[in-house]
Amino acid sequence: MSATRNIGTVFRREFSGYFATPVAYVFLIVFLALAGAMTFFIGNFFQRNQADLDSFFVFHPWVYLFLMPAIAMRLWAEERKSGTVELLFTLPIATWHAVVGKFLAAWSFAGIALALTFPIWITVSNLGDPDHGPIIAGYVGSFLMAGGYLAIGSCLSATTKSQVIAFVLAAIVCFVFSMAGSEVVLGLIRDALPQSLVDLVASFSFLNHFAEMRKGIIDIRNLVYFLSVIGVFLFATTLVLDLKKGQ
Repeated sequence: MSATRNIGTVFRREFSGYFATPVAYVFLIVFLALAGAMTFFIGNFFQRNQADLDSFFVFHPWVYLFLMPAIAMRLWAEERKSGTVELLFTLPIATWHAVVGKFLAAWSFAGIALALTFPIWITVSNLGDPDHGPIIAGYVGSFLMAGGYLAIGSCLSATTKSQVIAFVLAAIVCFVFSMAGSEVVLGLIRDALPQSLVDLVASFSFLNHFAEMRKGIIDIRNLVYFLSVIGVFLFATTLVLDLKKGQ
């Protein structure tokens, strides 16, 4: 019970902090503008003449590749730079309580940004008769993928006091996870590693797991994958913060 209360306290503190400055509103505007521009102009939403949102979801990994690290970079780097992380850990809460609370706040904020794209869903519903199953699955997959990127960003934010360094490192690691299943990566390792390891590397690809969900396939393996990535990187964040206490 105390763990839930502590996480909730950190969550409320962090979540309200997003809207204490104009940065949150700028992020929301940028996200919605990018999502709309890529859907209608680059994704050729109207020219495709298809009653679906594939041209909307297909660009999410690339939008998240930069915007999720931008959210996550301040989670711990700013706390460590200002010294407030020491004050936070003087409170009677465990490290993982703070890690989970701050992550859930960031994930909820990302969820709000995603939910604000609902006019696109309304648009396609008015223009045609779409299958809403793949659309719902796409939103679920997009939300889980955003959580994966944020967990990675949280871990790397804990390793440094510089938000810029945290952003760059998170973007690089997220890019590696995104491209793990692409032929660009697999082609480089296919001749050097046995096929079982090549398949293992491909299984870490965010793009592959999200692509299945975009098609309306909510496979338990995809859910387990994204939740596992979140869990592993939040655990790593806790370890990093414990190692760096007092530094």
